[in-house]
Amino acid sequence: MRLPTLTEIKIRIERAALAFDAWVNAGLYDSGRSTGAAYERFQRVMSRFAVHGWKRFALDLTSEAVTLGAGGAVLLLAFAQPAFQLTSDNWLKQQDLAVTFLDRYGTEVGRRGIKHDDSLKLDEFPDIMIKALVSTEDRRFYEHWGIDPIGTLRALVNNSRGGGGTQGGSSITQQLAKNLFLTNERSLERKINEAFLALWLESHLTKNEILKLYLDRAYMGGGTFGAVAAADYYFGKPLKDISLAEAAMLAGLFKAPTKYAPHVNLPAARARAADVLHNMVEAGFVTEGQIQTALRNPATPVTRTRDITADYYLDWAFGEIKGMADAGKLRSDRVLTVKTPLDLAIQKRADDVVADILRKSGDAFDVDEAAMVILDPDGALRAMVGGADYGESQFNRATDALRQPGSSFKPYVYSAALASGLFKPETVVVDSPVCIGNWCPQNYGRSYAGRVPMWLAVAKSINTIPIKISIALGKAMGISHEARAAKAGRAKIIETAHRMGITSNLIDTVSMPIGSDEVTVIDQAAGYAVFANGGFKAKPYAAMEVKNSSGEVIYRHADEPPDRVLSPQVVADMNFMLNKVVEEGTGKRAQLEGVKVAGKSGTTNAYRDAWFVGYTGNYVGAVWFGNDDHTSTNKLTGGSLPAQLWHDVMEPAHQGIEIKGLPGLKDSPRAAQQQASGGPTAPIDPNASAYGKLSRRSFEVIGGLNGLFRTVERAPAGEARPDAGGGDKATQKTDRKPGDRAAGPPAQPREMAEGARSVGGRIELR
Repeated sequence: MRLPTLTEIKIRIERAALAFDAWVNAGLYDSGRSTGAAYERFQRVMSRFAVHGWKRFALDLTSEAVTLGAGGAVLLLAFAQPAFQLTSDNWLKQQDLAVTFLDRYGTEVGRRGIKHDDSLKLDEFPDIMIKALVSTEDRRFYEHWGIDPIGTLRALVNNSRGGGGTQGGSSITQQLAKNLFLTNERSLERKINEAFLALWLESHLTKNEILKLYLDRAYMGGGTFGAVAAADYYFGKPLKDISLAEAAMLAGLFKAPTKYAPHVNLPAARARAADVLHNMVEAGFVTEGQIQTALRNPATPVTRTRDITADYYLDWAFGEIKGMADAGKLRSDRVLTVKTPLDLAIQKRADDVVADILRKSGDAFDVDEAAMVILDPDGALRAMVGGADYGESQFNRATDALRQPGSSFKPYVYSAALASGLFKPETVVVDSPVCIGNWCPQNYGRSYAGRVPMWLAVAKSINTIPIKISIALGKAMGISHEARAAKAGRAKIIETAHRMGITSNLIDTVSMPIGSDEVTVIDQAAGYAVFANGGFKAKPYAAMEVKNSSGEVIYRHADEPPDRVLSPQVVADMNFMLNKVVEEGTGKRAQLEGVKVAGKSGTTNAYRDAWFVGYTGNYVGAVWFGNDDHTSTNKLTGGSLPAQLWHDVMEPAHQGIEIKGLPGLKDSPRAAQQQASGGPTAPIDPNASAYGKLSRRSFEVIGGLNGLFRTVERAPAGEARPDAGGGDKATQKTDRKPGDRAAGPPAQPREMAEGARSVGGRIELR
């Protein structure tokens, strides 16, 4: 058999290739013809459905509407999820808690919950009260489905005409949703949640149930919640006995209880009541003739002084009780009496000073809001101011507002530094430019101090040093790369802050050590309390004792062993340095005569936040000033109004009480004088102190008895006893000056080679 030649093989391959190409071309041609024929058949079928002219326009419009509607529905569902997460199967049962709060001396100071205002059924409410409310707050209440676009539009039109329009844009259901689930924070997120929750309430409750809950839950001024309590507070009578004029005055309180409260501004309250009466006529509920008597004889409230209220405090305390109930700590009881550490004298002083400072200096510094928290060193909540005006906004800026702390965060950095063993207060650090990547912090004065002891860096609030400390902490872990070392150091700082009491999420950024993360006022107070109590965690609490409706004690604040978070030496060193801040640094306005004070100021970028957090052996106080919309103030710093507020509240709070020292510091002059005399040296001022309910002579007698008891309890001669500050024993040297620490460091700092090396327990940063 003859084998084909190469030429023959080549010819055969070419022929096969030509045949394959012809097959492919024929297949594509046939497929194209088949596809074309199928498309023509499809067009003939679809042409039967073709529309033209206005029908085509309507079809296109409908198609677009369906597409956009589907997308909108998905978007609305996403927005609704946060709102619906606030609800639960037992949400209404949770609101049934009825809590009576007592101050530290057992005096009733307020109530929270629904049951205490639930003495009347809705059909027992006077008809004029319901008509006055509906005509003013939500005229179409029984017609809309939770949100009233028509009512909102009408309110906008009326308000645009001027003359103090009296109609609001939110429906009663929306207002109830805010009262039950949300805060008064002015934000788009809150308004979106409010709208969805209003729809949810409409689907779960009847109109009358919604109205009843609103009448029971709304804040009515003067510390009262609900129309039943308000009628008794303002007019001294049951709600069912009120007149038309009184019903109109009460209905005018729902939207602006502080502005129109009759015991605060009677002319404004009567003008508002007149508007309500005219609204009732416009709504067709009454005639013009029926309101004439009420207009000629407006309501007159009973004589009542401006009672001390602690509404922000009680709101937070009620939240604590609800949390305890949810956790099963209060059994199944729903009617409770709670004894709190609240001190009404300190609370009133804090309220008054905040209002006075904002009134006198708010415009000059372009600042509208302030908050303050005062704790005992163990975390007991003595007083709380959550904003400038509770009636205008129940949003608690002391517990719920996250704000940048600025330099008031630095004590957590220095605590971590001291705890590492690499630093001491007299360690030489170098204030000079430092950068991490392309970020380079600047000091407040845009200058550098050079070589300074660390305590002076704290007192002068130098910004570069906390950044260098974060780098040094990381390098001490064996990390040589500077940026990675800084990151490791920041992790240690975050851990320290959380252990001391900061509960907010601290984001790891290069600027975190100088206070760029956000914290709350109450967390700041809790964190600094660790310094005041000797190094133990101090979780804020308002429930000292809880009793059920039978008077049985079902809860006492746990006397568990405290959790130590800082060593005594670190606490002593921090108290030494933070005392220098007040005596020689940015916190001089917080000084108290004869009392050792320690603390730290803080001011953020663009002057948006101003802080002062300070403490003595008796109290811890955290103060914040700023604006809700985060706009800048007029160069307000933490060492100005915040430190002044702290001083003005704490000065009378320390009168007539035993002055306790700070761990690691020698007793203050006043404390030493008290120890020598056997008790407080001055009678308590009834107008300023926490015990202002007895006569001055009574306080003098009590003070004498206290001194007698202390004399009896005094240890035998020669026996060592702890000093008042909880520091070293009486064997310590007594030739130090009042400002010296109990365990003072060497007078001269040890210096060392450049870098972040540890030498003899000290470190120098450059």
